[in-house]
Amino acid sequence: MTSALQAQALGKRYGKRWALSDCTIDIPAGHVVGLVGPNGAGKTTLLKLAGGQLQPTTGGITVLGERPGSTPAQLARVGFVAQDTPLYAALTVAEHLRLGARLNPRWDAALARERITQFGLDPAHRAGKLSGGQRAQLALTLGLAKRPELLITDEPVASLDPLARRDFLQGLTEAVITHELSVVLSSHLVSDLEKVSNYLIVLVDSRVRMAGKVDRLLATHHRLTGPRRDPVRLPADQRVISVSHTDRQSTFVVRTEAPIHDPAWTVSRLSLEDLVLAYMEKPAENRRAAVEVQR
Repeated sequence: MTSALQAQALGKRYGKRWALSDCTIDIPAGHVVGLVGPNGAGKTTLLKLAGGQLQPTTGGITVLGERPGSTPAQLARVGFVAQDTPLYAALTVAEHLRLGARLNPRWDAALARERITQFGLDPAHRAGKLSGGQRAQLALTLGLAKRPELLITDEPVASLDPLARRDFLQGLTEAVITHELSVVLSSHLVSDLEKVSNYLIVLVDSRVRMAGKVDRLLATHHRLTGPRRDPVRLPADQRVISVSHTDRQSTFVVRTEAPIHDPAWTVSRLSLEDLVLAYMEKPAENRRAAVEVQR
């Protein structure tokens, strides 16, 4: 499978603080990839390294098979929409489009005009006077009109109201279908990722805890509830992700390819948010068991 982004033992240090360390990741091309993780996991640093905005301290990274920012041609293949949708407040919508055309050799002026019309953006309005949703749509238009092969979006809807989020994600979905883009969408809002992503990566402490196609991940993870039981007594093919106990009951989230036939368990499916939280949040008392099972 062709990779949109690969990193091996990647690290970025600011002074004495490591914002990202020992990150190994392989993001496939041809997918809308949801990237999720807690604050401080290294998501934004990873994406800025992928966009060529930062240089790594350790390790290596390639985007579309090349070093990020290595040539103007490589930069033209990657679009980037940041969380704060950075625009020039004093420039009008039309001036942003003209600037985009000057800076991007593959600029699609027809696509830019179509999106501006579709979302009701007045070309004469200054960016500083636009609403949050309008700024997000303008930023997405600038990213899409450069006709990238990979579009990187870092928390693009975090500050938007629900209606603006819906419109942004709908526009992104339409662009993916029309232009066959690869997309990396970083977000804390798992419900939004669930709407548009077909591949998911959970990043915790700069390490990949889970990665795969969403439908496959949901099919192979289960919640088991039943009489209290030590996790080491579970079958070897049931990888324990998280554990919780009461005096008489145990609840496990497990990953397994095999059917679960133990009549002692009530087996239920997980939502995508349940699954993400299971990988992100484990009580301290359960960490040892989970790590041992993963070895």
